[in-house]
Amino acid sequence: MTEYGRGQGSNSWHPEDPLSGDGGWEGQQAHVGHQPPYGGQPQHYPEQSQQPNYGDWGDGQQAAYGQAQQYQQYQQYEQQQYTGQGHQQQYDENGWPTGTHPHVQYPDPSDPHGRQNASYGGEQADHYGTPDAYPPPEPPSRRRAEPEPQTDWDPGPDQGEHAFFAGDDDDDDFDDEPGDRRGRGDRRGRGGKGKGKPKKRRSGCACLVVLLVFGGGIGGVGYFGYQFYKDRFAEAPDFAGDGTSETVPVRVPKGADGYTIGNLLKKAGVVKSVDAFVSASAKHGGDKIQAGAYLLRKQMSAESAVKLMLNPKSQDNLTIAEGWRNARVYSAIDKKLELSSGTTRKVAEKQYKSLGLPSWANSNSDIKDPLEGFLFPGTYPAAKDTKPETVLKEMVSQATANYKKYDLEAKAKDLKLDSPLQVITVASLVQAEGKTNDDYRRMAEVVYNRLNPANPETYGSVQFDSTFNYLKNESNINISESEINRNQDPYNTYTQKGLPPGPIGNPGTDAINSTLNPTDEGWYYFVATDGVSKTEFAKTHDEFLKLKEKFNESVGG
Repeated sequence: MTEYGRGQGSNSWHPEDPLSGDGGWEGQQAHVGHQPPYGGQPQHYPEQSQQPNYGDWGDGQQAAYGQAQQYQQYQQYEQQQYTGQGHQQQYDENGWPTGTHPHVQYPDPSDPHGRQNASYGGEQADHYGTPDAYPPPEPPSRRRAEPEPQTDWDPGPDQGEHAFFAGDDDDDDFDDEPGDRRGRGDRRGRGGKGKGKPKKRRSGCACLVVLLVFGGGIGGVGYFGYQFYKDRFAEAPDFAGDGTSETVPVRVPKGADGYTIGNLLKKAGVVKSVDAFVSASAKHGGDKIQAGAYLLRKQMSAESAVKLMLNPKSQDNLTIAEGWRNARVYSAIDKKLELSSGTTRKVAEKQYKSLGLPSWANSNSDIKDPLEGFLFPGTYPAAKDTKPETVLKEMVSQATANYKKYDLEAKAKDLKLDSPLQVITVASLVQAEGKTNDDYRRMAEVVYNRLNPANPETYGSVQFDSTFNYLKNESNINISESEINRNQDPYNTYTQKGLPPGPIGNPGTDAINSTLNPTDEGWYYFVATDGVSKTEFAKTHDEFLKLKEKFNESVGG
């Protein structure tokens, strides 16, 4: 027998050899990185006579250990020895004789490493002496646990593994010490972490981002939770006391509910919140607040505002009726503000351009008052300390806003009028002569029919007494024909054809709507037969004369 790895000879293994007696190892694996301990020399076995033997049939190649490679394992069968025969029969996988008689390798019974195969009469290839070879088996006392498989891919912090989650795994960092003899289980995979690779640290920026995200989320939940609590359970924001010395006018439209009024007051700076006003209104009878103008103080508590609006003294208002001429409006403002007579008229004459008139207003040089027709009827705040220009500006603002709703430029073309100003002029005539809504629509038709130069009744003359009274600043129904015919003023529609230069009063909503939607029944004449409120219409001059006689009888003329 040969000594393993020491050449040929008759000397047997030494008893203290660590490999001595360790025979029959099953399933041992070789580990990469270790050379055969005996020099990697090939091992030879002398030829043996045929003996009964039980073992493995190999393909003449030593199987590699510790490597996940595929190999073919042939089914091995028990060897049989027949008397008088000097060879063994070989069988295929199905148990049938192959008919071939290859050389058979037999293990040496005295060889403790009986799994080492040798060929007859020759040397076997050395499977441990090459650089790519696997180490030979080692005794149990030197065996180590098999390392866990490692992959060849390490993503690193910038290739899919964030540094924040990498951590400091010191247990994974091994130092390869020189001379450190490690077992087969210490062989590392190609993708293992070496000594020179820096340890991964958690990123401070990532921690900061996480903290900010969590902090923002908690803050957001807290904010919305607080808002929900305030909306559902906390009292609405409110001022305290009766307010400051600064006053502000507030207009309450018809049909306004508590929320609408509360919004108006909040916008004007009277109350702090709408909810506070609605709550106070429900407690103190705010449903009795009437439409109109109120003079209130800024920064009032909601309760104080409700109580003041229910007090008639807060309604320090000035009401302008439909059809009033500007001369009457000026006089009413002077009286309300306790100003000397004529003060408001002078302010209007000087400041009319800065009061907010629309661009199409005052388009005729013969207009007597540029603000005529633009002091819209309604109720306005007019406390004693209010300036007249403030009141006038509010009236003009209301007129402009209302006129804008009608698209008067387009309507003027439809009605064959020259400008939006003429639409308001017709409405002022309708307002001055009519008494009811039905009167207004028929009155508008009379105006349009008379404006037609080809009409067979007036041939383009309007002939309204109201225009003559306007230039005279009177309201006289008994005007002589001689007086009218002597006057050549542009506002005298008896002597001047067409419409007067501008409106003769301030029309209301009903008169404007009727002007835009006249009847079409052929009316040319009208007479207030009772001298007050009853107006009758006629289509011909003869019918008109009959209505005139009826009027004379009613007034005793």
